[in-house]
Amino acid sequence: MMEELELNRVIIVEGKSDKKKVQKVLKNDVEILCTNGTISFSQMDHFVDELFHKEVYVLVDSDESGDRLRKQFKREMPEASHLYIDKAYREVAKAPDYHIAKVLLSANFQIKLQYLYKG
Repeated sequence: MMEELELNRVIIVEGKSDKKKVQKVLKNDVEILCTNGTISFSQMDHFVDELFHKEVYVLVDSDESGDRLRKQFKREMPEASHLYIDKAYREVAKAPDYHIAKVLLSANFQIKLQYLYKG
């Protein structure tokens, strides 16, 4: 049942290194889409169409480009949930594994327990 729930969820990140970081700490397979930076109107339309019946989570860097992307998603997909990393880490890919795990756990994603601890 829990795995079925995960199948209906999508995490949107900026790049491939962010995707690898998130996949590393997730316990179950969750669809992760990369924006590769900015999104054009046609790309955003594709995202909106593809994700219409899914629970969408936006996890982008705490920097200027991440803020722009987040604003765009808030405008185009107001029902999406936004996950935030601590500004001290700035980038999802550079944040410690335990921090990413705590952020994902706060949104009720199943994570690998070993990533909950600093070390």
